Amino acid sequence: MHYEEALAWVHSLPRLAAHPGIENTRRLLAELGNPEKKLKFVHIAGTNGKGSVTVMLASVLRAAGYHVGASVSPYVLDFRERFQLDGAMIGSGTLAALLTEVRAAAGRLAAGGWDSLVEFDAVTAAALLWFAREKCDIVCLEVGLGGRLDSTNAIENTLVSCVMRIGKDHTELLGDTLSAIAAEKCGILKNGCTAVTYPAQPREALDEIVLRTEKAGCPLVVPECADLRIYKSRPFENRVNYGGYDLNIPFPGIHQAYNASVVVHVALSLCEKGFDIPDEAIMEGIASARFPARIEVLSRAPLLIVDGAHNPDGARALADTLRAARVKGLSAVVGILKGKHPETMISALSPFFAEIYTVRPDSPRALSADELAALARKTCPHVIPCADTAEALRLARQNPAGTVVCGSLYLAAEARALLLG
Repeated sequence: MHYEEALAWVHSLPRLAAHPGIENTRRLLAELGNPEKKLKFVHIAGTNGKGSVTVMLASVLRAAGYHVGASVSPYVLDFRERFQLDGAMIGSGTLAALLTEVRAAAGRLAAGGWDSLVEFDAVTAAALLWFAREKCDIVCLEVGLGGRLDSTNAIENTLVSCVMRIGKDHTELLGDTLSAIAAEKCGILKNGCTAVTYPAQPREALDEIVLRTEKAGCPLVVPECADLRIYKSRPFENRVNYGGYDLNIPFPGIHQAYNASVVVHVALSLCEKGFDIPDEAIMEGIASARFPARIEVLSRAPLLIVDGAHNPDGARALADTLRAARVKGLSAVVGILKGKHPETMISALSPFFAEIYTVRPDSPRALSADELAALARKTCPHVIPCADTAEALRLARQNPAGTVVCGSLYLAAEARALLLG
C-alpha cells in the first residue's frame, strides 16, 4: 500500500472492539513473529499526563545515549507522530510498508475465522514491529485507553510502569469511580516491575494503586510533593528543583512539574535495572522535550495558547496555569466532544474568559457549536457560536488581552495548523 492507502485502511478499522481484550493484539503480534519479545519497555497509563511523561522520558533516555522508541496517542497534526524513534517521526514509506505487513497478517488470521481487528491493534503492532527492527534499547509506550484491556498491554518485558493522574474520563468503559478507573490503569503492572505514580494522586485512586502494586509484587515509588521547589520565573515558564535536580520544564503548569518528578524517578529506577543515565541527561532531556498542544504558548504578545486538554482534570490544570500567570479577560475558542463533561470544563475556565467562541471539532463525537454555546452561557454571558474554527480564531484574536484555544485535541490540531500556516 502507498501511504495514503495505508492510512485510509487503518482509519477504516473499528475504533472499539466488540469484545475488548489483549488477546486480539497477542494473536496479531504472534503472526508477525512476536516483535515485542525483543524489546524492553516503560509502560505509561493514566487519565492525564501520559503523553508528557512519554516524550520527556524518551528525551532523557536519548540524552543518555540510548536508541529510544516512543509511541504516543493520540497524535495532534500528523498520524506519524504516534511512531517516534530518537525524537523523529517515522517516514511515510516506512509506515506504509509496516501497515501493509500488519494488514497481510490480519488477512491471514481472518482466513482462519478471526475478524476482531481494531485500529489501535494495528497501530500498536506496527509500532512494535518497527521498534524491534530498529533494535531499540528501550521503548516508552503510552497506553491508548485504560490499561488492563488496552492493546499495548500485550507486551511482556516491562521494566517500569507509570500510573499517571487518575480522573473520571471514559467512565462508560473504565468505571465511574476513581478506584475502579485506577484498577483498570493498574492492569499494566507486570510482576517485579517498578511502579511510579503521580505525586498528587487523589486519595481514592492512590489507595487502589497501593493495593494493586502490592498484589502484583511491584515496588511503588510516589514522588514527594515536599521535595518540589518552584523557582520564580516569567509567566508560563516552569523552572523547578526536584530532589536536587534543577529542571527547566518546557511545558507550563504545576501538573507538568509533577509529571517531571515522575520522569526523574523512572530514570532512577532504570538506573537500578542497569541503565546508565547521568544526572545531566535527566536535566538536559527534560529541557529539550517537545510536545504540541500541551498548554503551548505560541505567542506572548499578544498571548496565544493552544491546549488539547479534553476532560475536567485537563481543564482544571489549564485554569491553574492561567491563574498562576495572573491573566484574565481572554478570548477563548472552545470545542468539546460529547461525554467529556463540557459544563464542568467550561465552569473551571470561565473566570479567565471575557468571551467564548464555540466551534464543532472535526469529530463525529463533537458537540455542535450551538449545543456547546447553550452550555457555556450558564457560566459565561458572552458566548458566540461560530461556523468554523477559522472564523472563531479571527474574532477571538481581536482581543488584545490574548486568546486560548482549548477543549479538544481535534480542535487544537486544526487551530494550530491555521495559526502556524
